[in-house]
Amino acid sequence: MRVLKQIISNRYFILGLRLLLGVVFIYASIDKIDKPGGFAQAIYNYRMMPHATINLMAMVMPWLELMCGILIIIGLLVRGSALLIGFMLLVFIVAISFALVRGLDISCGCFKVEGGHTLALGLLVRDILMFISAALVVAFGGPSFSLRRHERNP
Repeated sequence: MRVLKQIISNRYFILGLRLLLGVVFIYASIDKIDKPGGFAQAIYNYRMMPHATINLMAMVMPWLELMCGILIIIGLLVRGSALLIGFMLLVFIVAISFALVRGLDISCGCFKVEGGHTLALGLLVRDILMFISAALVVAFGGPSFSLRRHERNP
């Protein structure tokens, strides 16, 4: 158990998680930013959001994904970015779970708004693992390998 704690609190391990989460969220935002209408349709297909909020969510979420991805990689507001990423992943986990339970045959809207992955248990597992990664960054992320650390200690 002690070895596991040493591994998950290791600054290089946390840096790896930050880079992984950052790259995934930046990549996930690109097609959504480029095609907000298609992303709005992907959100609608889950049949969970009130119609009045779908367009707003389709416009805001990709930019939030992009900003959190950039910030977590460069090391500014690391814990806050990881917390927001974790919250978004929690929303994705709930949405995918409900869609799977209801037997919806839809694209997840994760990386490609049109013709992307269809919902499957593997997507749920992937998002749960990324959620755990974000939680570890929140718990153990600090000023290591960040611009913030260099600002304080010139």
